[in-house]
Amino acid sequence: MSDAATDVTADAEVEETPPIEADPVETDTAKLLETSAALQEDDELANIVTAEEYLMRKDVVLLEYEKQMYLDLVLEDGLLVCAKGLSYERVLIHILKSFSDAGNLVLVINSSDWEEQYYKSKLDSKYVHEVANTATERERVYLEGGLQFVSTRILVVDLLKQRVPIELITGIIVLRAHTIIESCQEAFALRLYRQKNKTGFIKAFSNSAEAFTIGYSHVERTMRNLFVKNLFIWPRFHASVRNALHPWQAQTIELHVPLTPSQTSIQTHILDIMNFLVREIKRINRTVDMEAVTVENCVTKKFHKILQGQLDCIWHQLNSQTKLIVADLKILRSLMISTMYHDAVSAYALMKRYRTKEYALSNSGWTLLNAAEQIFTISKQRVFNGQQEFEPEPCPKWQPLTELLTQDVPGDMRRCRRTEQPKVLILCQDARTCHQLKQYLTQGGSRFLLQQALQHEVPVGKLSDKYAKESQYKAAPKPVKSEALKQEPASSQPPPGGPDELAQLLSDNDVEGQHFEESYMLTMTQPVELMEYVEAAVDIKPDPNASLFESIPELEQLDVTAALAAVPHQPYICLQTFKTEREGFMALEHMLDQLQPHYVVMYHTNVTAIRQLEVFEARRRFPPADRMKIFFLIHAKSVEEQAYLTSLRREKAAFELIIDTKSKMVIPEYQDGKTDEAFILYKNYDDELVEDNAQSRRAGGQAPKTPKETAKVIVDMREFRSDLPCLIHKRGLEVLPLTITIGDYILTPDVCVERKSISDLIGSLNSGRLYNQCVQMQRHYAKPILLIEFDQNKPFHLQGKFMLSQQTTSANADIVQKLQLLTLHFPKLRLIWSPSPYATAQLFEELKLGKPEPDPQQAVALGSDELTAGEQLHFNSGIYDFLLRLPGVNTRSIHGLMRNGGSLRQLLLRSQKELEDLLQSQEGGKLLYDILHVAHLPEKDEVAGSTALLAAGKQFGSGAHNRFRKAAAESRRGRR
Repeated sequence: MSDAATDVTADAEVEETPPIEADPVETDTAKLLETSAALQEDDELANIVTAEEYLMRKDVVLLEYEKQMYLDLVLEDGLLVCAKGLSYERVLIHILKSFSDAGNLVLVINSSDWEEQYYKSKLDSKYVHEVANTATERERVYLEGGLQFVSTRILVVDLLKQRVPIELITGIIVLRAHTIIESCQEAFALRLYRQKNKTGFIKAFSNSAEAFTIGYSHVERTMRNLFVKNLFIWPRFHASVRNALHPWQAQTIELHVPLTPSQTSIQTHILDIMNFLVREIKRINRTVDMEAVTVENCVTKKFHKILQGQLDCIWHQLNSQTKLIVADLKILRSLMISTMYHDAVSAYALMKRYRTKEYALSNSGWTLLNAAEQIFTISKQRVFNGQQEFEPEPCPKWQPLTELLTQDVPGDMRRCRRTEQPKVLILCQDARTCHQLKQYLTQGGSRFLLQQALQHEVPVGKLSDKYAKESQYKAAPKPVKSEALKQEPASSQPPPGGPDELAQLLSDNDVEGQHFEESYMLTMTQPVELMEYVEAAVDIKPDPNASLFESIPELEQLDVTAALAAVPHQPYICLQTFKTEREGFMALEHMLDQLQPHYVVMYHTNVTAIRQLEVFEARRRFPPADRMKIFFLIHAKSVEEQAYLTSLRREKAAFELIIDTKSKMVIPEYQDGKTDEAFILYKNYDDELVEDNAQSRRAGGQAPKTPKETAKVIVDMREFRSDLPCLIHKRGLEVLPLTITIGDYILTPDVCVERKSISDLIGSLNSGRLYNQCVQMQRHYAKPILLIEFDQNKPFHLQGKFMLSQQTTSANADIVQKLQLLTLHFPKLRLIWSPSPYATAQLFEELKLGKPEPDPQQAVALGSDELTAGEQLHFNSGIYDFLLRLPGVNTRSIHGLMRNGGSLRQLLLRSQKELEDLLQSQEGGKLLYDILHVAHLPEKDEVAGSTALLAAGKQFGSGAHNRFRKAAAESRRGRR
């Protein structure tokens, strides 16, 4: 019976009137509501489908191998390692869509900014909740369910403070899983989650197989940190991937562009120097593993990261020559890249920076080799001719690119009988090359090189006759469609010869500085067919430097659709980097979907981009005649080709290692964390003592002692940027995140720890902030501790010229003296040197043995109502130190005394009662009053000392002191 019906019945009994019959219309409405609710519930149950049924839906467009990825990860928790370019992103989108419901709470962690924006744009906005700024708002948002991309540091604090309903979390998705190490915040969050939630899922994704080959048992340790037992491996050579991509392969054409003789010579000389330095570094360090140091690896992108990872732990043991060689290998690689990819003027400007006296005195000596002299000489010859006239050589890929755009592409369009205008996508490695091609296509090579010379302050001097004509031709107004072929070079005017004229020449096209865009859209300024007809009629050869293109400004707002609509009947040429800062590698996929290009020009080679093109063509399923044509512009038998082949070989070897590791891997049953056995990680030292004592007491007939409560450590909220809270929790200690003003870690009511990394220590000592922090710690805690913590990957070394790691300079050489002064000012302060956060966590556990637990409320209250660290600097430091040495005055009462005491003269005039009020202590006020007003007699030991001094004076005679005074007076008169 409803509440309304009950009220009506009660009223009927009171008033003793006949019961009111229910309205038949209301009854029918109630029945209809119940029926609709039941039908809605049936519909919701009917919408629940299996994973296989979900893949059958029409809006789910996945390749066969992607469907298998989806099934693997939906049905099981695990780690998916995918080859670059195979795009697990679509699989993850459909997994997120599968759990898009208000009844689920799915957290996505460790995502980059562009990944978060990409996934949010693909999902239903009503199920994606933004993370709130305040704790109360976040707690409310968590209860709303749905999908949330959350910062790991915020999530850890919310989990510790129980703001998240951990038992109600459906699951956690971890991106970039190769970065998950034991001490990171992501592993901390997963451990907190799995301790209280045994049913939710954990799914991890990674597209970097090479990262799992660094270190010992990296795959096993990552899976253990992720609490997963399954490993799914998807290399490019996987049978399912081959079967999905091979039938839809695009037509590829490799154009082998030879290097110029000068480029070949520079490349050879740089490789010779690299080979010499590699042999030298191996000769000097025979006991160090230098297997990764080869010339082949030196030219690859990640060489220095790998080498630095190997040498960091022994960096302080290496001699200075080895360190110089490591730095020079990096410089030589940059010179190689500049020679291969940049224009001749930019490469020469970079070479000049390393041909200075200052650099010659600070490198390993490679600039003194004959090969280095040849490099500098040939780089100059690429810019100036034999008469020292400015005549830079063009990039060797410029001419083939122009022929592709003006001849091959239009010819292919006629053969295929396509009526629409061609759409060409040119892919580059970096934004600088992208800008270089845009400038070359819109204003010509000669003008661009002259512009680069002025920008890099290369002394142009005199232009060669040939180059002056080309430059003046480019100085003409930008051609339009109807007038492009009527412009003739103005050869009658004399060539500009000075910097002023060159600056005037380029004044209409401002240099864009060092900020380069990652995308440009161009269109041709005249039809290619008309151009070919006129050239044939007048029997002239096409000018490779001719400006045939102009930019479309709509792409400045990254609106490709508007750019295509602006010029519907003209060819489109889009310049794009392989990845962008805003969208990462998904920028290429986004551009392909929007542009739907007919031709793709790979100006540089990139493994990820090539596979993205393969996947894009496999999704479209076009017949062979309608598929893209991909042109590769590659320098054969060069460093560029070798670096590409090396990256392929490395990835293949990495996948083979992971596959072999999986075949031999032993995974414990409890690794998924769904049993408490996984969390018995460490036994506390006091637990072992309790067990031993309990066994001895049982032998004596006594009852065993009840187990102790979990030890607690209070951690300041700002410390969650470091690894230490995670490692403390892993050792079985309970972490209490609080905002405290004194110290970083409170171990016991008496022990307060201020943690400093090496860089923090230097900054705090130089600014004086550490002194103020020590003042507060010594005031409120009996055992203040300064913890100096080193990086576990850096040497535990603090002396000599390697002092305080690589980030420091000689200006910090007095850091040890400052530490000594700190210990003299604060006798109670203890210094603890820790080689790593792991050692610190173990040390904290030992310091807490048998000690009482800290009080959270007291830790928060201490220091909150006192002066901030900089306020006491407003006082006279001499008076401050003097008062602090008087009896009855301590660090807690001195601030009130200095604020209200006036001056020292006024302090002497105050009564004992007034001093007690100032110090807020009766005993302290009496001690201070006595020392200021009561004449003190010497103590017994002082009397004994005076008697001994008097006896010594009698022994030496009463005139001894007078003799010393007379001698001093005579010496002063002599100086006058």
